[in-house]
Amino acid sequence: MSDHILEIRHLSKAFGSHAVLKDIDFTVDKGDVTSIIGASGSGKSTLLRCINLLETLTTGEILFHGQDVTKGKINQSSYRAKVGMVFQSFNLFSNMTVLANCMIGQQKVLKTPKEDARNKALYYLNKVGMAPYINARPDQISGGQKQRVAIARALSMEPEVLLFDEPTSALDPEMVGEVLDVMKSLARDKMTMLVVTHEMAFARDVSSHVVYMADGVIEEEGDPSVIFTNPQSLRTREFLKRILGD
Repeated sequence: MSDHILEIRHLSKAFGSHAVLKDIDFTVDKGDVTSIIGASGSGKSTLLRCINLLETLTTGEILFHGQDVTKGKINQSSYRAKVGMVFQSFNLFSNMTVLANCMIGQQKVLKTPKEDARNKALYYLNKVGMAPYINARPDQISGGQKQRVAIARALSMEPEVLLFDEPTSALDPEMVGEVLDVMKSLARDKMTMLVVTHEMAFARDVSSHVVYMADGVIEEEGDPSVIFTNPQSLRTREFLKRILGD
């Protein structure tokens, strides 16, 4: 039996009369690395924001271990601790050190004692190669370093799933590799990840599952080896040809 951590059922999202997501269905199992690809404006980031409850869906369900988190008295902070998010623009607290950024969520949401929060933050900062910078503030480090701190901050909450919203798109090209290396390491550690990305090599080589979205719908999904070498949909083929060439 599959171990579904997340189940997205008939999810739709409209802003006024504009339908951004239409009848989205897919599942995320333990250890999956699911890459969501597609042109800008296809609804990928809105989908992640719905899953993280940063947007209210119009219709549908989001099941976390079988419980619909869009209904009832779900504690959103506790849910987001379990389904963490890494943003395109880092979203670090500029007035706090790197270490404090990785401690505050643990202390405020999980009520972790200060020393335990510090030790856990140090462990994950070391894991992403940022331990030498614990006393720096975000404006003193590079974009790639900020994103690695943001990943460490999310990991410090010890989530079951990590959502990545185009984590490399705000970075200079030379900094992209250092963030992708961290994500590849997490994939090797069997971290369950849902990644909106334009990095096709990551989607092809690291993912266990690829979802191609177009105009707010899932046009095609499946194993990366099939999606990238023998896509069934004409729209998928045209998209990959534009991005990858022949």
